[in-house]
Amino acid sequence: MQLKDKLLAQRIYLFLGALFITSLVVSNLIFQKFFYWYPLDIEIFGSKLFEISVGILPYPITFLITDLISEIYGKKRANDIVVAGIFASFFSMLIINVANAVPATSWAPVQDDTFTTVFGSTAIAVFASMMAYLLAQFVDIQIYHFWKNLTKGKHLWLRNNFSTFLSQFVDTATVLVLLCSFGKIEWDKFLGLLAAGFIFKVIIAALDTPFLYIGVYIFRRRFKLKVNEEIDLT
Repeated sequence: MQLKDKLLAQRIYLFLGALFITSLVVSNLIFQKFFYWYPLDIEIFGSKLFEISVGILPYPITFLITDLISEIYGKKRANDIVVAGIFASFFSMLIINVANAVPATSWAPVQDDTFTTVFGSTAIAVFASMMAYLLAQFVDIQIYHFWKNLTKGKHLWLRNNFSTFLSQFVDTATVLVLLCSFGKIEWDKFLGLLAAGFIFKVIIAALDTPFLYIGVYIFRRRFKLKVNEEIDLT
């Protein structure tokens, strides 16, 4: 690969990493707002089927990006992004805790009680999310590369969906167990939220498959990659 192509590949990897980390951090900051996504009045285990946190909206983007990076840049680069995301999330939690500790002025548009209400649970949310995220992302990457090696780089839809389906279940179940254990969500809502979150993520994972195909096609065309060939940034 020519030097200019390698520099372009490094730049794209940087932007993908930035998008990944932003999506992850934002999902941890906005998780306390819940919404009803589906127009029909469907209930499962006592909860509306698509009554879910807005924090779930940017989260599937992270799995799409790690799958794209896994496909084009390889397993190590995907794992590097996961580790960077964990660091960014804990660092954001540190900043929020410091901001929450300092007293607001009397004329501040956002007073201490409002700030604490919105961001006070962030530490618990980040901890729960990171434990779930750590398990889910590494599961996703491991399964993705298992299917990639097994199919010799063919059947992209297979490894994209199979890896994401299982990892999303792990993510949803783990974060709900931790949030219920910390008393942030009642246990009677666990099964309903588990079903709603998992089904929503499965739908999004299926819908993002064409975007993964488009992304892989663009990379292979631009960098003249063969099937199963990866870009080496070293």
